[in-house]
Amino acid sequence: MATVHFDGVTHQYPGAPSLAVDNLELDIADGEFIVLVGPSGCGKSTSLRMLAGLESVEQGRILIGGKDVTGLPPRARDVAMVFQSYALYPNMTVAENMGFALRNMGMSKSDTKVRVLEAAKMLELEPLLERKPAKLSGGQRQRVAMGRAIVRRPQVFCMDEPLSNLDAKLRVSTRSQIAALQKRLGTTTVYVTHDQVEAMTMGHRVAVLLDGKLQQIAAPRELYDNPLNTFVAGFIGSPGMNLLEAPVEDGRAVLNDLRIPVPNNSSRSRVIVGIRPESWEVTTDPDNSLAVDAELLEELGAESFVYSHPITAEWSSRSGKVVARVDRHFQIALGDRLRLRPKLNEIFFFDADTEQRLR
Repeated sequence: MATVHFDGVTHQYPGAPSLAVDNLELDIADGEFIVLVGPSGCGKSTSLRMLAGLESVEQGRILIGGKDVTGLPPRARDVAMVFQSYALYPNMTVAENMGFALRNMGMSKSDTKVRVLEAAKMLELEPLLERKPAKLSGGQRQRVAMGRAIVRRPQVFCMDEPLSNLDAKLRVSTRSQIAALQKRLGTTTVYVTHDQVEAMTMGHRVAVLLDGKLQQIAAPRELYDNPLNTFVAGFIGSPGMNLLEAPVEDGRAVLNDLRIPVPNNSSRSRVIVGIRPESWEVTTDPDNSLAVDAELLEELGAESFVYSHPITAEWSSRSGKVVARVDRHFQIALGDRLRLRPKLNEIFFFDADTEQRLR
């Protein structure tokens, strides 16, 4: 086990107009499970591949356990990689796949067998050790890939979207298995995903990236409760936060009949108001509430979400919609006009120019 430190790390692909990773500063504690999350092209997989030695570092340093590994080849870093594609050898059995790296390192057959059996027991793969990958399901193949990494007992696990090829139900069960396994092993783990739900349910901390830059790193609850900017606010949460850009008059954000006091508003003419779907209340009172027209009711069993659109040009929604969580028994028809009122202690404010959170 070891700490990991990205010290001003930068990478740019040949011919690319911009940096894939831009001056990344990130400290990962010994035994921590950290998740890198963001949209496609944000630099999360590139950061992971630089840690594993699969991509070059143009500027900065990467340290593992306090040792500068920036110029070392992958096999000298004591890092185990789990890929999205599983990358199993089709001509080898499960046991042979899991023990292949150990045999290449010169470990004896008996010691290799002990390690493979230990990992197989952990991953419930014991009945499958003599099968070949073609005879395994997607979830089983992923566990074999995990086992191949575990038997090496590395300082750091690097996992690059390992669940993206699994169906939705299997992803849910497998991610809980991975989180439990990491807790049991205590190995420092860097996990990459584009799925913010996956990130929030697995990581001790979550690092949010955009355009190669680290936007915020915090525990999942802290990210949700205290986003630093509009990107983090809109990306974390499902559905994402409503980001409503509105004019400011007499110290209040004006959203039709709804007027919300703005903090530190002395010089602002516009502001972005952030309201999560669960922070709306449906009301019949027209006083100080927001009128919207319903376009879609999304039934999810335990809860429902109403998607509506603004009915004035004076203010706008970043997503083009206003989303509100409602009681699952709520009856609504398309085109119905609703009145929504936010819970005042659950409203966020962002600068309309910098998109940074206002305190």
